[in-house]
Amino acid sequence: MKARTVLPAVAMTAVSMVLTLAVVMMWLGTAMPWPVVLVVGLGIDGGWLATLAYERRLAAQGDHSRAVTAVGWTFGAVATGVLVAHALTADHSRGAWLAVAWLPVAAKALWLVHGLWERTALTPVALDAIAGIQQEARDEAAVARARLRAEASTEETRLTAVTAAGARVARVQARTAETLAGAWSTLEAARRGEDTGRALTSVTTRVTPDVTPTWELPVWGPSEPVAALPPGEGNTLSDAALDALVDEIRHSETPALSYREMAIRFRAAGHSASEVRLRAAWKRVVAYPSRSAP
Repeated sequence: MKARTVLPAVAMTAVSMVLTLAVVMMWLGTAMPWPVVLVVGLGIDGGWLATLAYERRLAAQGDHSRAVTAVGWTFGAVATGVLVAHALTADHSRGAWLAVAWLPVAAKALWLVHGLWERTALTPVALDAIAGIQQEARDEAAVARARLRAEASTEETRLTAVTAAGARVARVQARTAETLAGAWSTLEAARRGEDTGRALTSVTTRVTPDVTPTWELPVWGPSEPVAALPPGEGNTLSDAALDALVDEIRHSETPALSYREMAIRFRAAGHSASEVRLRAAWKRVVAYPSRSAP
């Protein structure tokens, strides 16, 4: 890559120096001795070449001098000015000379491009590392895109399955509700029918003579919950009664029964109490036997 940028600059510089020397010889050769003209031409080319070499040396050291650069561009402008002046004063081929008058400036520009390339050039190792990093990033992006597509497809499949299952459940519930409504409608029609009672009575007349049963079919409608019994009613024993009963069962034999035997006989006698209350009563009876004594 370095040769691709430096060779065009070297070639154009050489052509520009040859053209500058030739134009100086032709332009000033008629007015001055040729050794003087040769010195002038070589001075222009030599100054340009010296500043160019100095610039390249500074660039190789990682340095830069604006003064040297300005001198180099000055020699390039002088060479270009000589070519342009010769083209304007030439008697023939004026256009051809003007066409090549830009070569010194172009050569200087090519050296500038080559210097920019050198300042930004990387080693093959660094280029390989950058290529590896870019390839890794592309691989990770491709894997992430594939994972997202797979997750989206899976979620779509799951939603489709859930939707289909929900639709099936809704259809089954609708059919069940329709069947149940039809059954209750039939039952209601039979309950309210005039011939229902007579038909049932005719079936049971021979079994229960002189008895007219009342047939009431179930009614489909809201139900009312039955209120629970308040505490202290029903089969619930008070603490004092429970203590007395536990003490009586405990001392029904000699020696006194254990808690396990007492609990078994308590249940067998048809009494009911929670295990927590029964054990608490047992502890009270054992700890204070006088309280439960009659």
